Amino acid sequence: MKNSARGARVAVSADGRGLVSQAGAVLLWETMRVTGLARGLSVSLAGWRAPRAVHDPGKIVADLAAAVALGGDCLADIAVLREQPQLAGPVASDPVVSRLVSQLAADLPRALRAVRSARASARERAWALAGGAAPGADGGLVTVDLDATVVIAHSEKEQASGTWKGTFGFHPLAAFADHGPGGSGETLAILLRHGGAGSNTAADHIEVTRLSLAQLPRHLRRRVLVRTDSGGGTHAFLEWLTAKSRRLRYSVGMTLTEDMQAAILKVPAAAWQPAYDGDGQARDGAWVADITGLLDLSSWPAGMRVIVRKERPHPGAQLRFTDVDGHRFTAFATDAKKGQLADLELRHRRRARCEDRIRNAKDTGLRNLPLKGFAANQLWCEIVALASELLAWTQLLALSGDARRWEPKRLRLRLFAVAGRLARSGRRLRLRLAERWPWAAELTAAVTRLQALPSG
Repeated sequence: MKNSARGARVAVSADGRGLVSQAGAVLLWETMRVTGLARGLSVSLAGWRAPRAVHDPGKIVADLAAAVALGGDCLADIAVLREQPQLAGPVASDPVVSRLVSQLAADLPRALRAVRSARASARERAWALAGGAAPGADGGLVTVDLDATVVIAHSEKEQASGTWKGTFGFHPLAAFADHGPGGSGETLAILLRHGGAGSNTAADHIEVTRLSLAQLPRHLRRRVLVRTDSGGGTHAFLEWLTAKSRRLRYSVGMTLTEDMQAAILKVPAAAWQPAYDGDGQARDGAWVADITGLLDLSSWPAGMRVIVRKERPHPGAQLRFTDVDGHRFTAFATDAKKGQLADLELRHRRRARCEDRIRNAKDTGLRNLPLKGFAANQLWCEIVALASELLAWTQLLALSGDARRWEPKRLRLRLFAVAGRLARSGRRLRLRLAERWPWAAELTAAVTRLQALPSG
């Protein structure tokens, strides 16, 4: 049989003109324009601009966020934008970028307040433009998920230490706004912590929640559901959530105690109700029950309920010492007074989407903290948050259908990585994409949607 594979040798030369790699990044520039993120960063960081400086600090931070959104994982990766001034504008050199990061890290509290203020304003604008697709637009609760993750350090870095997993690095705690099953989600806060930081440290949970609330539009801050795993199931955190000045709703995992195990054994067989699967249908081999009345909850916030899920372990699963009567049990606490038990349990279990957000954040610069100083790496985490929400806002405002749920790797492969050619006609600049690119139609439609929106 004749081999039909390409046999001709390809000659490669670096003399093409008008060509643009990562042409799909035009989506990011348009998203910055309509949300006002670039302008907001310029205003907030104006205090760090030297009198005769050529480059705007806000533009540098925005460029770093765009580079990370495109897959960069260090400051030097801003170079992917530098050779495309027609699309990205003037991009600072590596020494200028490094010097700005050092200056911001030296004045970290003020720098973080400036960046976070610009992020919050851009988020409010993005959600307003998204209309019914924005979190909380239907009058319901805005779901904020909290979770911690381990970030491994492969060299000596300030405050890197041993982690509970036996590795070396950091243990940041992050918060994400959930977009529901029809979308992805966006990063609200990342609190960098040393590797030995606890999973259930109430002060850290309170700080991350406080930072998250400050990122939400003001009219939504009293309509928030906070979801955590058992790391958030502490007296101090729940008392803070339920304070009269906040009155936040919650659904937090609980560690099974001996009292809970004893209460589970007292639940009548008829009290167990079928649990739901991810589609809201009854799941075989899983049940839920309310054990609030069987526990002494006098030391916990008033109105707290404890709901338990019971399920048969999958074949081959090893039982834990907390598993009772051959079943696997998990518990969570909530302040919800209404709703079927199965619905409340399914709502809590959907907190697992937070794991997707963490994975995406690690694909967007969080997998490795590239700087040596702790303050500089906290600033890097803020850039990661900027890049993550820039991707989320692009999906929220410009994409539809399955593309709303694409993860960063897929966005880069299908939309951002396309090559194009710049052509100028009079004063009009035209970006011509590869004709046979499979997702060219989705990209051009997305750009058209964004260009139809006014600047923020």
